[in-house]
Amino acid sequence: MKLAERMARLGTETAFEVLARAKALEAAGKSIINLGIGQPDFRTPDNIVEAAIKALRDGHHGYTPANGILPLREAVAADIRRHRGVEINPDDVVVVPGGKVTMFFAALMFGEPGVEILYPDPGFPIYRSVIEFAGATPVPIPLYEKNGFSFNAEEVLARLTPRTRLIMLNSPANPTGGVAPKAEFDRLVAGLEKHPQVAIMSDEIYGRLTYGNNPHVSLLSYPSIRDRVILLDGWSKTYAMTGWRIGYGVWPKGMAGHATRLAVNSNSCVNAPTQFAAAEALNGPQDSVERMRQAFDHRRRVILRELNQIPGFRCVEPVGAFYAMPNIEGTGLSSRELQTRLLEEAGVAVISGTSFGAMGEGYLRFSYAASTEEILEACQRIRRLLGLAGKAAIA
Repeated sequence: MKLAERMARLGTETAFEVLARAKALEAAGKSIINLGIGQPDFRTPDNIVEAAIKALRDGHHGYTPANGILPLREAVAADIRRHRGVEINPDDVVVVPGGKVTMFFAALMFGEPGVEILYPDPGFPIYRSVIEFAGATPVPIPLYEKNGFSFNAEEVLARLTPRTRLIMLNSPANPTGGVAPKAEFDRLVAGLEKHPQVAIMSDEIYGRLTYGNNPHVSLLSYPSIRDRVILLDGWSKTYAMTGWRIGYGVWPKGMAGHATRLAVNSNSCVNAPTQFAAAEALNGPQDSVERMRQAFDHRRRVILRELNQIPGFRCVEPVGAFYAMPNIEGTGLSSRELQTRLLEEAGVAVISGTSFGAMGEGYLRFSYAASTEEILEACQRIRRLLGLAGKAAIA
């Protein structure tokens, strides 16, 4: 059988490959600490679970509108008003099975041969994958350790050409934990006002997870480009709902219909009880969100301290999401080599920086969505592996 050529352009997400290998090693009896997969280690709050159970008992077993039930889209609009200070129309919301679907839809809508789409590097690997699958040319936006892995507005604007049709941005960011400051957003938006042909997909899935004096800035809050912004958000990270598979896009006026047609042609709709659970997540008590955020903040400080005590490591402070991206050049190993040795020899699962783009070489991604005890033990195992006899021990 001959597959379509575009299948060769479709990438993957290495975190799931590392997870599979870690599970195999565990099944063989090896002790594994998983700091690779990016999902909260908390249970979904009970009120959300109960809302899904109630929906099933009430008979919500069938199809829903392709763009999502109206009470959920209204809840999304109310949540955006509360947390971003922006009024949106529920009709511009399209509920989809996970955050990736919105970025896939955006790439399919804007991407085609001859078109350029910008994306962050290091960045979530599915950005580049869907850009290439759509036939467009991916143009990386380099993120530098010296800038706390924030984008630089001037560098972004310098990469725009007449062929640029879409920019994908992510703050707070996976894999770096970087958060772009408002001043950088201001400069970027001022420049984008001169490029009205360019749309922006703003991935804000970690928007509720920032720490210290680093508030989340939403591109929806800029009126001058509002008619070109696609907001990507969802429930997976904020409410510990990764396995529920639900997210949403807020689309510029007139574009929700296109996203809905893509939904009709692909997933039909998100399963009904999950939508009722998601509405309860937004409308119900938010104390669990703050408890999880505070726990992540504590772990963030612990892992930052511990990583900076490992021979050959240095780590800038992550201020968003639940990832740390230490520089490991001092170990003398490549990112992929160290990823493999840590898993196979130390029993610590992390992700090579190169899984997130060429700019990730020399870095590893650690997820601190794990207990403090696991973080401490993982770092101790890494120190033992790297510190036996300096670099000679791992050469």
